[in-house]
Amino acid sequence: MAHADPDSANTLRRMVEGYQVSQAIHVAATLGIADLLADTRRTSDELAAATGTHPPTLYRLLRALASLGLLHELEGHRFELAALGQPLRSDAPDSVAGWAAFVGRPYYWQAWSGLLHSVRTGENAFRHVHGTDVWSYRSAHPEESAVFDRAMTTLSRRANAALLATCDFGRFRMLVDVGGGTGALIAAVLAAHPGLQGVLFDQPHVVSAAAALLARAGVAERCRTVGGSFFEAVPEGADAYVLRAVIHDWEDDDAVRILAQVRRALGEGSKVLIVERVIAPPDEGRDAKFSDLNMLVGPGGRERTREDFVALLEHAALRLERVLDAGSFCVLEAAAADT
Repeated sequence: MAHADPDSANTLRRMVEGYQVSQAIHVAATLGIADLLADTRRTSDELAAATGTHPPTLYRLLRALASLGLLHELEGHRFELAALGQPLRSDAPDSVAGWAAFVGRPYYWQAWSGLLHSVRTGENAFRHVHGTDVWSYRSAHPEESAVFDRAMTTLSRRANAALLATCDFGRFRMLVDVGGGTGALIAAVLAAHPGLQGVLFDQPHVVSAAAALLARAGVAERCRTVGGSFFEAVPEGADAYVLRAVIHDWEDDDAVRILAQVRRALGEGSKVLIVERVIAPPDEGRDAKFSDLNMLVGPGGRERTREDFVALLEHAALRLERVLDAGSFCVLEAAAADT
Protein backbone atom coordinates (compact mmCIF):
# COMPACT_ATOMS: atom_id res chain seq x y z
CA MET A 1 0.00 0.00 0.00
CA ALA A 2 1.46 3.34 -1.07
CA HIS A 3 1.90 5.99 1.61
CA ALA A 4 0.80 9.56 1.03
CA ASP A 5 3.44 12.23 0.55
CA PRO A 6 3.72 14.10 3.89
CA ASP A 7 3.45 17.42 2.04
CA SER A 8 0.26 16.22 0.37
CA ALA A 9 -1.13 15.13 3.71
CA ASN A 10 -0.38 18.53 5.25
CA THR A 11 -1.94 20.32 2.30
CA LEU A 12 -5.03 18.16 2.57
CA ARG A 13 -5.23 18.67 6.33
CA ARG A 14 -5.22 22.43 5.83
CA MET A 15 -8.01 22.09 3.29
CA VAL A 16 -10.00 20.03 5.78
CA GLU A 17 -9.51 22.75 8.38
CA GLY A 18 -10.35 25.52 5.96
CA TYR A 19 -13.55 26.36 7.83
CA GLN A 20 -11.39 27.58 10.73
CA VAL A 21 -9.62 30.07 8.48
CA SER A 22 -12.94 31.19 6.99
CA GLN A 23 -14.42 31.85 10.41
CA ALA A 24 -11.34 33.72 11.62
CA ILE A 25 -11.44 36.02 8.59
CA HIS A 26 -15.20 36.43 9.00
CA VAL A 27 -14.74 37.62 12.58
CA ALA A 28 -12.03 40.07 11.54
CA ALA A 29 -14.26 41.45 8.77
CA THR A 30 -17.25 41.75 11.09
CA LEU A 31 -15.15 43.65 13.63
CA GLY A 32 -13.65 45.91 10.95
CA ILE A 33 -10.06 45.09 11.92
CA ALA A 34 -8.65 45.96 8.47
CA ASP A 35 -10.32 49.38 8.51
CA LEU A 36 -8.86 50.09 11.95
CA LEU A 37 -5.40 49.21 10.63
CA ALA A 38 -5.84 50.94 7.28
CA ASP A 39 -3.15 53.58 7.80
CA THR A 40 -1.63 52.87 11.18
CA ARG A 41 -0.24 50.28 13.56
CA ARG A 42 -2.14 49.40 16.72
CA THR A 43 -1.73 47.09 19.66
CA SER A 44 -4.18 44.29 20.25
CA ASP A 45 -5.39 46.13 23.35
CA GLU A 46 -6.12 49.26 21.30
CA LEU A 47 -7.98 47.18 18.74
CA ALA A 48 -9.93 45.45 21.51
CA ALA A 49 -10.98 48.81 22.93
CA ALA A 50 -12.10 49.97 19.48
CA THR A 51 -14.08 46.81 18.78
CA GLY A 52 -15.47 46.07 22.23
CA THR A 53 -13.79 42.69 22.44
CA HIS A 54 -11.83 40.74 25.07
CA PRO A 55 -8.18 41.90 24.74
CA PRO A 56 -6.33 38.60 25.37
CA THR A 57 -8.71 36.69 23.12
CA LEU A 58 -8.57 39.23 20.32
CA TYR A 59 -4.78 38.93 20.42
CA ARG A 60 -5.13 35.18 19.83
CA LEU A 61 -7.23 35.87 16.75
CA LEU A 62 -4.84 38.52 15.42
CA ARG A 63 -1.73 36.39 15.76
CA ALA A 64 -3.51 33.55 13.92
CA LEU A 65 -4.38 35.94 11.09
CA ALA A 66 -0.77 37.12 11.05
CA SER A 67 0.34 33.52 10.59
CA LEU A 68 -1.74 33.48 7.39
CA GLY A 69 -0.08 36.64 6.10
CA LEU A 70 -3.11 38.93 6.46
CA LEU A 71 -1.42 40.95 9.22
CA HIS A 72 2.14 41.55 10.40
CA GLU A 73 2.77 41.11 14.13
CA LEU A 74 5.34 43.53 15.53
CA GLU A 75 6.89 43.87 18.98
CA GLY A 76 4.61 44.61 21.90
CA HIS A 77 1.55 42.92 20.42
CA ARG A 78 1.37 45.62 17.75
CA PHE A 79 -0.12 44.80 14.36
CA GLU A 80 -0.20 46.28 10.89
CA LEU A 81 -2.15 45.30 7.80
CA ALA A 82 -0.22 43.17 5.29
CA ALA A 83 -0.68 43.32 1.51
CA LEU A 84 -2.80 40.16 1.58
CA GLY A 85 -5.10 41.74 4.14
CA GLN A 86 -5.68 44.98 2.22
CA PRO A 87 -8.81 43.65 0.40
CA LEU A 88 -10.44 43.22 3.84
CA ARG A 89 -10.71 47.01 4.00
CA SER A 90 -14.22 48.16 3.22
CA ASP A 91 -12.88 50.96 1.01
CA ALA A 92 -10.51 48.81 -1.05
CA PRO A 93 -11.29 48.75 -4.80
CA ASP A 94 -11.13 44.95 -4.72
CA SER A 95 -12.72 44.65 -1.27
CA VAL A 96 -13.93 41.25 -0.08
CA ALA A 97 -14.97 42.65 3.31
CA GLY A 98 -18.70 42.38 2.63
CA TRP A 99 -18.38 38.82 1.36
CA ALA A 100 -16.26 37.76 4.34
CA ALA A 101 -18.78 39.30 6.73
CA PHE A 102 -21.59 37.38 5.01
CA VAL A 103 -20.23 33.86 4.56
CA GLY A 104 -19.66 33.30 8.28
CA ARG A 105 -23.17 34.31 9.36
CA PRO A 106 -24.58 31.49 11.53
CA TYR A 107 -27.68 30.85 9.42
CA TYR A 108 -25.63 30.44 6.23
CA TRP A 109 -22.92 28.49 7.98
CA GLN A 110 -25.58 26.09 9.27
CA ALA A 111 -26.93 25.59 5.76
CA TRP A 112 -23.55 24.23 4.66
CA SER A 113 -23.91 21.54 7.33
CA GLY A 114 -26.66 20.16 5.10
CA LEU A 115 -24.37 19.54 2.10
CA LEU A 116 -24.32 15.78 2.78
CA HIS A 117 -28.12 15.76 2.74
CA SER A 118 -28.08 17.58 -0.61
CA VAL A 119 -25.58 15.16 -2.11
CA ARG A 120 -27.63 12.19 -0.96
CA THR A 121 -31.01 13.54 -2.08
CA GLY A 122 -30.43 16.35 -4.59
CA GLU A 123 -32.47 18.64 -2.34
CA ASN A 124 -31.58 22.20 -1.33
CA ALA A 125 -29.56 22.24 1.89
CA PHE A 126 -30.84 25.60 3.10
CA ARG A 127 -34.48 24.53 2.96
CA HIS A 128 -33.61 21.23 4.67
CA VAL A 129 -31.85 22.99 7.56
CA HIS A 130 -34.11 26.03 7.99
CA GLY A 131 -37.46 24.82 6.68
CA THR A 132 -37.77 27.66 4.15
CA ASP A 133 -35.94 29.03 1.13
CA VAL A 134 -33.13 31.54 1.47
CA TRP A 135 -35.14 34.42 -0.03
CA SER A 136 -38.05 34.00 2.40
CA TYR A 137 -35.60 33.68 5.29
CA ARG A 138 -33.88 36.97 4.45
CA SER A 139 -37.19 38.71 3.90
CA ALA A 140 -38.19 37.69 7.43
CA HIS A 141 -34.77 38.71 8.81
CA PRO A 142 -34.00 42.17 7.38
CA GLU A 143 -30.71 42.38 9.28
CA GLU A 144 -29.49 39.34 7.32
CA SER A 145 -30.82 40.80 4.09
CA ALA A 146 -28.74 43.92 4.72
CA VAL A 147 -25.57 41.85 5.28
CA PHE A 148 -26.28 39.90 2.09
CA ASP A 149 -26.89 43.06 0.06
CA ARG A 150 -23.54 44.47 1.23
CA ALA A 151 -21.84 41.24 0.21
CA MET A 152 -23.40 41.38 -3.26
CA THR A 153 -22.36 45.01 -3.62
CA THR A 154 -18.79 44.02 -2.72
CA LEU A 155 -18.69 41.22 -5.28
CA SER A 156 -20.29 43.39 -7.94
CA ARG A 157 -17.75 46.16 -7.39
CA ARG A 158 -14.88 43.70 -7.82
CA ALA A 159 -16.31 42.33 -11.07
CA ASN A 160 -17.37 45.65 -12.60
CA ALA A 161 -13.98 46.71 -13.96
CA ALA A 162 -13.55 43.51 -15.95
CA LEU A 163 -17.13 43.68 -17.19
CA LEU A 164 -16.82 47.31 -18.32
CA ALA A 165 -13.57 46.51 -20.10
CA THR A 166 -15.17 43.57 -21.90
CA CYS A 167 -18.65 44.74 -22.85
CA ASP A 168 -19.42 47.83 -24.96
CA PHE A 169 -22.36 49.35 -23.09
CA GLY A 170 -21.91 52.57 -25.06
CA ARG A 171 -23.84 51.09 -28.01
CA PHE A 172 -27.05 51.13 -25.94
CA ARG A 173 -29.39 53.97 -25.03
CA MET A 174 -31.39 52.27 -22.23
CA LEU A 175 -30.22 49.47 -19.93
CA VAL A 176 -32.35 47.48 -17.47
CA ASP A 177 -30.43 45.75 -14.68
CA VAL A 178 -32.65 42.76 -13.86
CA GLY A 179 -32.20 41.55 -10.29
CA GLY A 180 -29.68 44.35 -9.84
CA GLY A 181 -29.76 44.52 -6.05
CA THR A 182 -28.92 47.93 -4.65
CA GLY A 183 -27.40 49.15 -7.91
CA ALA A 184 -23.64 48.60 -7.79
CA LEU A 185 -23.46 47.32 -11.37
CA ILE A 186 -25.77 49.79 -13.07
CA ALA A 187 -24.19 52.68 -11.18
CA ALA A 188 -20.76 51.71 -12.54
CA VAL A 189 -22.07 51.29 -16.08
CA LEU A 190 -23.93 54.61 -16.08
CA ALA A 191 -20.93 56.42 -14.59
CA ALA A 192 -18.77 55.11 -17.42
CA HIS A 193 -21.31 56.02 -20.11
CA PRO A 194 -22.85 59.48 -19.55
CA GLY A 195 -25.23 59.10 -22.51
CA LEU A 196 -26.87 55.96 -21.14
CA GLN A 197 -30.16 55.79 -19.22
CA GLY A 198 -30.86 52.98 -16.75
CA VAL A 199 -33.52 51.10 -14.83
CA LEU A 200 -32.68 49.19 -11.68
CA PHE A 201 -35.16 46.34 -11.21
CA ASP A 202 -35.39 44.08 -8.17
CA GLN A 203 -37.72 43.30 -5.28
CA PRO A 204 -39.25 46.45 -3.76
CA HIS A 205 -37.47 46.11 -0.40
CA VAL A 206 -34.14 45.74 -2.23
CA VAL A 207 -34.31 48.68 -4.64
CA SER A 208 -35.62 50.90 -1.85
CA ALA A 209 -32.07 50.86 -0.47
CA ALA A 210 -30.44 51.91 -3.75
CA ALA A 211 -30.90 55.68 -3.63
CA ALA A 212 -27.76 56.48 -1.65
CA LEU A 213 -25.48 54.35 -3.82
CA LEU A 214 -26.87 55.81 -7.04
CA ALA A 215 -26.49 59.32 -5.67
CA ARG A 216 -22.87 58.73 -4.60
CA ALA A 217 -22.11 57.53 -8.11
CA GLY A 218 -23.68 60.66 -9.56
CA VAL A 219 -26.16 58.72 -11.71
CA ALA A 220 -29.42 59.02 -9.76
CA GLU A 221 -30.97 61.35 -12.33
CA ARG A 222 -30.34 58.82 -15.10
CA CYS A 223 -31.47 55.71 -13.23
CA ARG A 224 -35.07 54.83 -12.41
CA THR A 225 -35.73 52.20 -9.73
CA VAL A 226 -38.59 49.76 -10.21
CA GLY A 227 -39.71 47.17 -7.68
CA GLY A 228 -41.26 43.90 -8.76
CA SER A 229 -40.75 40.20 -9.43
CA PHE A 230 -38.88 38.98 -12.50
CA PHE A 231 -41.17 35.95 -12.47
CA GLU A 232 -44.12 38.22 -13.28
CA ALA A 233 -42.82 40.98 -15.55
CA VAL A 234 -39.72 42.96 -16.48
CA PRO A 235 -39.70 46.68 -17.44
CA GLU A 236 -40.10 47.17 -21.18
CA GLY A 237 -38.64 49.72 -23.53
CA ALA A 238 -34.89 49.07 -23.23
CA ASP A 239 -32.45 47.94 -25.86
CA ALA A 240 -30.34 45.98 -23.37
CA TYR A 241 -31.12 43.82 -20.36
CA VAL A 242 -28.32 42.66 -18.05
CA LEU A 243 -28.65 39.84 -15.53
CA ARG A 244 -25.51 39.51 -13.43
CA ALA A 245 -25.32 36.48 -11.11
CA VAL A 246 -29.10 36.00 -11.31
CA ILE A 247 -29.69 32.88 -13.38
CA HIS A 248 -27.33 30.76 -11.27
CA ASP A 249 -29.61 31.25 -8.26
CA TRP A 250 -32.31 29.12 -9.86
CA GLU A 251 -32.90 25.62 -11.18
CA ASP A 252 -33.71 25.25 -14.87
CA ASP A 253 -37.49 25.65 -14.79
CA ASP A 254 -37.33 28.89 -12.82
CA ALA A 255 -34.38 30.15 -14.86
CA VAL A 256 -36.42 29.68 -18.04
CA ARG A 257 -39.35 31.54 -16.42
CA ILE A 258 -37.09 34.53 -15.71
CA LEU A 259 -35.58 34.53 -19.18
CA ALA A 260 -39.04 34.21 -20.75
CA GLN A 261 -40.16 37.39 -18.96
CA VAL A 262 -37.06 39.17 -20.26
CA ARG A 263 -37.87 37.87 -23.75
CA ARG A 264 -41.38 39.36 -23.52
CA ALA A 265 -39.90 42.77 -22.65
CA LEU A 266 -37.50 42.87 -25.62
CA GLY A 267 -37.94 45.34 -28.42
CA GLU A 268 -36.60 45.00 -31.94
CA GLY A 269 -32.84 44.55 -31.79
CA SER A 270 -32.70 44.34 -27.97
CA LYS A 271 -29.89 42.35 -26.40
CA VAL A 272 -29.79 40.20 -23.27
CA LEU A 273 -26.46 40.16 -21.39
CA ILE A 274 -26.18 37.25 -18.97
CA VAL A 275 -23.15 37.62 -16.71
CA GLU A 276 -22.30 34.33 -15.03
CA ARG A 277 -19.53 31.90 -14.32
CA VAL A 278 -19.29 29.11 -16.89
CA ILE A 279 -18.30 25.61 -15.83
CA ALA A 280 -14.84 24.73 -17.18
CA PRO A 281 -13.65 21.34 -18.51
CA PRO A 282 -12.68 18.54 -16.08
CA ASP A 283 -9.96 19.34 -13.50
CA GLU A 284 -10.23 23.09 -14.19
CA GLY A 285 -12.20 26.06 -12.92
CA ARG A 286 -12.27 25.75 -9.13
CA ASP A 287 -14.23 28.98 -8.56
CA ALA A 288 -17.19 28.04 -10.75
CA LYS A 289 -17.37 24.49 -9.43
CA PHE A 290 -17.36 25.54 -5.78
CA SER A 291 -19.81 28.32 -6.58
CA ASP A 292 -22.00 25.54 -7.97
CA LEU A 293 -21.92 23.85 -4.55
CA ASN A 294 -22.74 27.20 -2.95
CA MET A 295 -25.81 27.42 -5.20
CA LEU A 296 -26.82 23.89 -4.18
CA VAL A 297 -26.52 24.76 -0.50
CA GLY A 298 -27.93 28.31 -0.52
CA PRO A 299 -30.44 29.52 -3.09
CA GLY A 300 -30.92 26.12 -4.69
CA GLY A 301 -29.59 26.91 -8.16
CA ARG A 302 -26.53 25.82 -10.11
CA GLU A 303 -23.64 26.98 -12.26
CA ARG A 304 -23.80 25.87 -15.90
CA THR A 305 -21.76 24.96 -18.93
CA ARG A 306 -22.05 26.88 -22.19
CA GLU A 307 -24.22 24.08 -23.54
CA ASP A 308 -26.52 24.37 -20.53
CA PHE A 309 -27.00 28.09 -21.23
CA VAL A 310 -27.78 27.42 -24.89
CA ALA A 311 -30.53 25.02 -23.83
CA LEU A 312 -32.01 27.49 -21.31
CA LEU A 313 -32.04 30.26 -23.89
CA GLU A 314 -33.73 28.07 -26.49
CA HIS A 315 -36.51 27.20 -24.03
CA ALA A 316 -37.06 30.94 -23.47
CA ALA A 317 -37.17 31.74 -27.22
CA LEU A 318 -33.71 33.31 -27.12
CA ARG A 319 -30.53 32.46 -29.00
CA LEU A 320 -26.92 32.82 -27.92
CA GLU A 321 -24.96 35.14 -30.18
CA ARG A 322 -21.54 35.23 -28.52
CA VAL A 323 -19.66 34.64 -25.27
CA LEU A 324 -17.15 37.18 -23.95
CA ASP A 325 -14.54 36.51 -21.27
CA ALA A 326 -14.82 39.01 -18.39
CA GLY A 327 -12.31 37.79 -15.82
CA SER A 328 -13.84 35.13 -13.60
CA PHE A 329 -17.20 35.67 -15.33
CA CYS A 330 -18.43 35.43 -18.89
CA VAL A 331 -20.89 37.66 -20.74
CA LEU A 332 -23.33 35.54 -22.71
CA GLU A 333 -24.97 37.87 -25.22
CA ALA A 334 -28.33 36.74 -26.55
CA ALA A 335 -31.20 38.04 -28.65
CA ALA A 336 -34.73 36.99 -29.53
CA ALA A 337 -34.61 33.71 -31.41
CA ASP A 338 -36.83 34.99 -34.21
CA THR A 339 -34.69 38.01 -35.09
